[in-house]
Amino acid sequence: MSTFDWIIIGAYMVGVVCIGVAAGFFRRRTSEGGHYFLADQSLTWPIIGLAMFAANISTVHLVSLAQSAYTSGLLYGNYEWMAGFTLILLSLFFAPLYLRSRVPTLPDYLERRYNRNCRDALSFVSLISAIVIHIGVALFTAAAVLCFLCGVPENKTLFGMNALMFFIVVLGGLTGLYTVIGGLLAVVWTESVQTVLLLVGAVCITVVGYIAVGGWDSLTTTLATQPHPLLGKEGTAELSTRSFLRMMHPPNDNSVIANVPWYSILLGYPVIGIWYWCCDQTIVQRVLAAKDEKHARLGPLFCAFIKILPVFLFVFPGIICVALVQKGYFGPGVGPASSKDVYPFMITHLLPVGLKGLVIAAMLAAAMQTCSAALNSSATLFAYDIWKRWKPATSDHSLVKIGRWATVAATVLAILLSPIFGHYDTIFKGINVLICYVAPPITAVFLVGVFWKRAGGRAAFLTMIAGGALGAAAFFLDFFKDKIVSAEEIAASPFWSLVYNALLKDFMLASFGIFCFCVLFQVLASLLMPEPLKQEAKLLVWEHWTDPIKARCGTGLSDYRVMSGAVLATFVVLYIIFH
Repeated sequence: MSTFDWIIIGAYMVGVVCIGVAAGFFRRRTSEGGHYFLADQSLTWPIIGLAMFAANISTVHLVSLAQSAYTSGLLYGNYEWMAGFTLILLSLFFAPLYLRSRVPTLPDYLERRYNRNCRDALSFVSLISAIVIHIGVALFTAAAVLCFLCGVPENKTLFGMNALMFFIVVLGGLTGLYTVIGGLLAVVWTESVQTVLLLVGAVCITVVGYIAVGGWDSLTTTLATQPHPLLGKEGTAELSTRSFLRMMHPPNDNSVIANVPWYSILLGYPVIGIWYWCCDQTIVQRVLAAKDEKHARLGPLFCAFIKILPVFLFVFPGIICVALVQKGYFGPGVGPASSKDVYPFMITHLLPVGLKGLVIAAMLAAAMQTCSAALNSSATLFAYDIWKRWKPATSDHSLVKIGRWATVAATVLAILLSPIFGHYDTIFKGINVLICYVAPPITAVFLVGVFWKRAGGRAAFLTMIAGGALGAAAFFLDFFKDKIVSAEEIAASPFWSLVYNALLKDFMLASFGIFCFCVLFQVLASLLMPEPLKQEAKLLVWEHWTDPIKARCGTGLSDYRVMSGAVLATFVVLYIIFH
């Protein structure tokens, strides 16, 4: 890293913090709480789409998608393209209901549809997921990359703490600073800038690598004829590149590491995708702040189109790196020492001075934008769903102060919890394992509640408790399975063999199984404990699933139905090409 690269990175950090702080002084003539938490409900569809994409994309994507592509090709690109289908569901079925109620948080929506207990349960899960899944993993990944690029071992002491923790504290502190001051408006302003920078940096590494490998024909020929650089190094003697340009893989495909068969993706992803894109406060808060229903519907569809890009900008670099190493581009036998070093390796070996700093700034942008989005959502959840319930008479001014203190607390907690992701082979696997065990009961409760009038509040709450307990037990067993039971004991015990195959062997199928249990549990509980539909809930459940499609909103290309069809057709064509 040259001095010029570090100047670019430093200028970026200062610039982003200044933009975020400036947003804190921009006020409109609305309630202070409405400005801080929901940006005066003034967001238009381009900002919503960019902000949703920015809140989703983090350094995890740049690093872990390239890492996964280096060992498994396009396989993990499914997590990006499958999102397009769930964003259609958000636009068609969920966004209109959220806008009808004009709620500041999704737990508030769940209380109006069901009861207060459901609100409390979702508030707790949403806070934990925002702090751990969104903030903690982004800080950990960005800090690990900085350690690599600075040439500093993660366990080396810097200013009284190890280097990894030092970078986590610095990044978390800077992000928390402008989020505390500016609120959601600071988040969406900085996200818009950061998304552009992120995409510019990703385009740079992809284009430079693509030119270096010699174009598409050279890439495909090299992958088809040369052995994989990691052959025999990462737990397999059969690793090849014959399936690298396929999105869907058969079961027991030993040509890739950590294979996920096609049926696991088709069954499991909708469960985690609906929770993440339709029911998670961090993502949906941008829709809640929409100017009107038209913008609330079009924003997610715009985001869906942008979600086409990560496969080409974040996944393909890992595949390109494989081909470059196979061709000996970096020198005979020279390549990443481990798959986790792929993206930093390409930055340091392909890009010229100055451009390195730009791409690293983009990686920091990805981490900071995810953290800031989750911090503001955490503050909103705590202020509205916990504090205001305890003290209903709290003024808007006091509520903003409470939200700012909640942001500080969430930042500290995320800094302390972020190192747990070092437990997993890849960070991308770790975050998806956690999501697969968190999502099923929430997805079930929202889906059943949106489409079935007879779904009762008591049944929904019991479903969240039972499904949450099952998911927590499965995550605990997965995290500590090496200490709890050995592979020999699993093979010898019918009980442990059943638990392993049902909950631990394939986390995507486990998520689908827990979801089916939750839906069945809620339906049976609703029938056994019938409740009348509350008056305020009548606007929050569809009479018929076709009702939201019949509603007219926009004309021509601004008609959400036209754009939904365009999104659907686009992703179907992409899957046909790269199946």
